[in-house]
Amino acid sequence: MRGGKTERYYTDEELQAITDDLVKAVTIPVNTRIEVDHRVFDLSEMKTILENARKIALQDCGCKTAHQNCDNPRDVCISLDKTADELLSSDAYESREITLEEALRVLEKSHEAGLVHMAYTMKGDNTPGLVCSCCACCYTLGSLLRNGVHTQILTSRYVAEDDKGKCDSCGKCVERCIFLARNMSEGELVYDQTKCFGCGLCVSTCPPDVISLVPRLH
Repeated sequence: MRGGKTERYYTDEELQAITDDLVKAVTIPVNTRIEVDHRVFDLSEMKTILENARKIALQDCGCKTAHQNCDNPRDVCISLDKTADELLSSDAYESREITLEEALRVLEKSHEAGLVHMAYTMKGDNTPGLVCSCCACCYTLGSLLRNGVHTQILTSRYVAEDDKGKCDSCGKCVERCIFLARNMSEGELVYDQTKCFGCGLCVSTCPPDVISLVPRLH
């Protein structure tokens, strides 16, 4: 599986318990252009979430810390408000309070590393309490992908759109696509838009700059 290798995933029972607690998990594109009425957005959606937070805390990724199974950046998990309060009081995973500007820099760093940003909203909450930057070897995202239930839990407001006439089929976007929406077949790029979750990793890695994010219609 792209993004890392590990045999450690949640069991079916553990995964069910997690999904039972989740209202939704939304992929948040960072540092990529989004075509909406000819306007370009950069970090806008994530910045709005962070600006509305009373407190922001940063912690090391629990998956990477527990299993040492990934070379991606570790200090990339962001907690907000009451989740941040709980995290800081426990002093777990090298947690510390950070500013809005620091949080945005963390998201840019993890995006460059090829991680998907997901804002989790738990039952009983109206706003996201946790923003994870995940790859396919992370406990939650990896387990969702492995069990084929990510389509039931993950949602996105955007989807990638290619200018096929300008694509040179270099395959760079294939390497970045955690959701396996992009593959190479006989030297040509094959893109299945139904598998795209609008994370934006392909947009920022496309050499000819022919991929953009557009609002998802359904």
